Amino acid sequence: MTLSDLPEIQITRNIRSTRLRLRVEPTQIKVTAPIFCTQGQIQNFIQQSEQWLIQTWQKQQAQMVNIDRTLPSELNIFDLVQPLKIIYRTQKKSYDWDQSQNLLMISDRAPEQYLKAFVIAYAKQALPAYLAQVSAECDLLFKLCSIRQPKTRWGSCNARHDIMLNSALVLYPKEITRYVCVHELVHTRHFDHSTSFWNLVEKYDPNYKANRKQLKQKPLPYWWN
Repeated sequence: MTLSDLPEIQITRNIRSTRLRLRVEPTQIKVTAPIFCTQGQIQNFIQQSEQWLIQTWQKQQAQMVNIDRTLPSELNIFDLVQPLKIIYRTQKKSYDWDQSQNLLMISDRAPEQYLKAFVIAYAKQALPAYLAQVSAECDLLFKLCSIRQPKTRWGSCNARHDIMLNSALVLYPKEITRYVCVHELVHTRHFDHSTSFWNLVEKYDPNYKANRKQLKQKPLPYWWN
């Protein structure tokens, strides 16, 4: 296998990036580059990383073969005490949530798609309110909160102090979701990842290193991608 056998590499320029970075996912390869990098520098970087790229891509593809594609019978949501029980059935609605019975009914027409649609809808309701709660606890103010489904980021904070959170965060334990909220809120004080930034993160989340590690290691379910 050579570079030409890999999928087309997506190149993104980021004003906050200080170095070239490669990210290999099961379905795509991405390069994040500082805005001052030339196209030639980016291509040289890719070529120098050829062996690593090929090996990592092949490993990703091998792992995909072994992915468990069984639909879940229950769903853990970050702010619910008990997991949601799931039933797949023929129905008109894509999904129907019976909160009194803690039961989620999913249409069997396209269960993976409707399961994700429920999670996104839930996240849009729950995450902005939870971010506001963490904001009050830390006395770190933000302006707007948007909920999206980016492929490579759990959250972001811009210069206006608008925060974006990934809807998939509701699928993680509450301490993990809180870590991401704290991380983005601290960016309203420190718009970088300096020592001062991490010291303030640790102030509001003493276990942030363990939470950060768990966030990186725990994969999302197959139906999310």
